[in-house]
Amino acid sequence: MNQRDAITPAWGAWPAGEGQVRFALWAPEAKNVDVIFANGARSALQAGQDGFFSALIDCAADARYRYSVDGGEPVPDPASRWQPEGVHGPSAVQPTDGYAWQNTQWQGRPWDEAVIYEVHVGTCGGYAGMQAQLPQLAAMGITAIELMPLSAFPGAHNWGYDGVLPYAPVEAYGTPDELKALIDAAHGHGLMVLLDVVYNHFGPDGNYLHSYAAPFFNEDKPTPWGAAIDFRKPPVQRYFLDNALMWLHEYGFDGLRLDAVHAISPNAFLDTLRETIEASLPAGRHVHLVLENEANQASQLQRGYTAQWDDDFHNALHVLLTGEEEGYYAAFADKPTEHLARVLGEGFAYQGEPDPRGHVRGEPSGALPPHKFVVFAQNHDQIGNRARGERLTVLVSPQRLRAALALTALTPMIPLFFMGEPWGAKQPFLFFTDFGPPLDEAVREGRRREFAHFAAFADEAQRATIPDPNSHATFAASRSPIADAAHGDGAQWASWFKALLDVRRQWLVPGLAQARAVRASVLADGAVTATWELPGGLWHIAFNVGTQPVPLPPLRGRVAHVENVAADARQLPVDGFIAWHEAQA
Repeated sequence: MNQRDAITPAWGAWPAGEGQVRFALWAPEAKNVDVIFANGARSALQAGQDGFFSALIDCAADARYRYSVDGGEPVPDPASRWQPEGVHGPSAVQPTDGYAWQNTQWQGRPWDEAVIYEVHVGTCGGYAGMQAQLPQLAAMGITAIELMPLSAFPGAHNWGYDGVLPYAPVEAYGTPDELKALIDAAHGHGLMVLLDVVYNHFGPDGNYLHSYAAPFFNEDKPTPWGAAIDFRKPPVQRYFLDNALMWLHEYGFDGLRLDAVHAISPNAFLDTLRETIEASLPAGRHVHLVLENEANQASQLQRGYTAQWDDDFHNALHVLLTGEEEGYYAAFADKPTEHLARVLGEGFAYQGEPDPRGHVRGEPSGALPPHKFVVFAQNHDQIGNRARGERLTVLVSPQRLRAALALTALTPMIPLFFMGEPWGAKQPFLFFTDFGPPLDEAVREGRRREFAHFAAFADEAQRATIPDPNSHATFAASRSPIADAAHGDGAQWASWFKALLDVRRQWLVPGLAQARAVRASVLADGAVTATWELPGGLWHIAFNVGTQPVPLPPLRGRVAHVENVAADARQLPVDGFIAWHEAQA
């Protein structure tokens, strides 16, 4: 199978050739389903034994249509490939062969080469705007861009986690072909493209499945987003399996980041998803599957998932950098240095132990190789879930931040950097949506209530100053223009960042696939050291964001990188970092 081959899905509208389109909808409790076209024509679908209604219908390859279930109001296709008029408008049939790919020999890159740049496409000017940034990102040393979710959502701007039509790239950013052009161009620059997908819930506005396919959900299992998606049912599984295959094969994405998989039940669906994707891949193609999993299930990584976002790394590091201890940082406030050392040596800080609040999570992870963990000092969640969306650039000193980013970049774990981070962006990244009434007011007030238990927002007047998620100004303030990397402080920071990634590429990447942790230990409060075995030697780091200088361990070998410390120093200053390689026969 060629990576561009389309895989016939169970749901949705699919061009079948000779002027026909196959339509299929799962509506297990319905008696009748009709397709209603934009010109008023109406065609009935035939009922199958599995709850699907389907038919081959003569129509244009770009026809616009809706479904009517049992004579009800017309609704968009839940597997729509394109919603040109928004999530409440008609769906559009999409040709499967309309885009002429240029980089047809691209097979992806090995995971050990990954340096990930997480980005919100909407703040970059859509697919075309993002495409224009690719040469600069590649020149900085980025090897993979990770796009925040693209599934169609209501309104013009949203983080993407309120998507309701997972098969339809959101029209606010451009057309499906413009998305393909972005991916194609990225491959031409040697960049992998990963997509953040949300399979654990739908957004609150624009999903009509409840009205005609109630068994899609498990009403007995509530979640923060409503009734859980019922992954026990084969048609529900197929809905998401086909979606993953679409992104990987038709669009050519090089991997998926799976949002909040701890909210997917039964968990066995994750095995089915991974096995289905693996079976679809041609020999030699690199595709990477990355989890966000609050449960810290090391077993998922042992069974074949590529990696997991390591929130434990971020949380321990953030407490050390800022001293903040509220919210989810409370679980790391008791001994952040020990937590960071354990992450460096074993992957997860919590491996089945209760946290200070009594929450038990995690599985033993020490046997996993370090490249199974994606580490970051910042990401969309950790910046945007702050009331004012502040980045570390405005929370800590430049020296402290550089030490933290050096730690992020120069371990054998896989580093991820949030958009703007390579040039020291100071613009906030705020939480933004574009809901209509009454949902807009509910989101605005809900956002402010979230922060009522934080000391800085205990006063109602302070909470009233939290930016309105539905204001266009909130979205506009969240842009971090890449043009800032070309002048002033941004240019200096970008030059430093490129040099940092050059160190990673020279010293770590060649042996990263074989890297194994040897030890990690606490030097003092706020200071850690760690060692990994690489082919031909040992890789050491020492990091100090405590209150006092600490003695350095013996520096045997060649110093590869320093921050705020001399290469021959005997002590590691506050906000200091050093990495060195010790050759072994």
